[in-house]
Amino acid sequence: MDELLKKFYKNYRPSKVINVFTKPSNRNTGGNNSESPPPNLVQEGIIAGQKIAKISVITLISIGIVEIAAGYFSGSNVATADGIDSLSDALISFMVLIGLRIAHKPADRKFHFGYHKVESFAALMAAIGMIIIGVVILYNSYQTLLHPHEINHPYIVMAVLAGASALSLHRAFQMRTIANKYNLLSLKTDARNSIKDGSASVVGFFSILISTQFGFVQMDAIGGMIIAFYIFSVSYISLKRSSLILVDSWQNPKLTELIKNIISEQFKDEQIHVREVLLRSSGMVDQAEIHMAVDGKESISEVEEISLQIQEVVNSKFPSIERVLVVPHAFSKIDSNTSASRRNLLRNIKLKKPSMYANKSNNAGQK
Repeated sequence: MDELLKKFYKNYRPSKVINVFTKPSNRNTGGNNSESPPPNLVQEGIIAGQKIAKISVITLISIGIVEIAAGYFSGSNVATADGIDSLSDALISFMVLIGLRIAHKPADRKFHFGYHKVESFAALMAAIGMIIIGVVILYNSYQTLLHPHEINHPYIVMAVLAGASALSLHRAFQMRTIANKYNLLSLKTDARNSIKDGSASVVGFFSILISTQFGFVQMDAIGGMIIAFYIFSVSYISLKRSSLILVDSWQNPKLTELIKNIISEQFKDEQIHVREVLLRSSGMVDQAEIHMAVDGKESISEVEEISLQIQEVVNSKFPSIERVLVVPHAFSKIDSNTSASRRNLLRNIKLKKPSMYANKSNNAGQK
């Protein structure tokens, strides 16, 4: 490759990028661009997420079976609805577990950028499943509202719901801690879902309490409807976030300007102009594409050296950005005018305050 480029560029020198990727020891590791800590942190997060997702599946299946049995023998709609919700949450946790297992796979011939977005797709499927379960619970609760009946063994049912709430909330907060630490979208969805499950058990507890102790038998059905609408609200948030990631939407424009300003400040002595910074999220990690205009006097090796330095700066300042692609362009008149206007703007800002103070001192001397 070096010999081919020498024929076209007289001032070409072998670049660091080509040397790195032609070394046998670095050919499979991705060279110097993969030396930042985020990949190890991502793998650690996926493993931790898989462990908590396994515990979540087992716990939710156990809670769901007990709640459905309690609802069947007592005739409580809200207990049955909460049990169905717990089993559906177990299915969602299982989907999240599968998604995290696939996201753990490295890049291959079919998926050149890895399987990170599978985790967001699992979150999308989980949100759709939550909506379906919410519709079923809402329908059953409406039928119970039309035909209310008394609840048998209410104290046993309330004890079951109280225990289910405590267990679900404890597991949910553990899951949310791991999800926030490693920025796992599907696990965040599962954590919100688990918090919803624990809160739904609390709603069921008070629904049975009001229904049996105050004689308002319709409260059992109303509690089921509250759980259904709670499911809809949580699923809407998860559906929105996962969909935006899958369509490469970026919701933080301030970060784009911050990266552009940092590069312009770090390389103000170089003849470069940052045209635009494009960002997208893959769920657990982010990717950046930086377009810059360079002076045509630089050689290819010099441009690559600047590109490597920009990658190192972005990776060090923003560890969540795993992959940084720098695209050089030829310097045009528009870029030179933009750079000159920026320099003039900075110069005016720096000279504004001294001139103001100088006028004040002159006025004071005249007095």
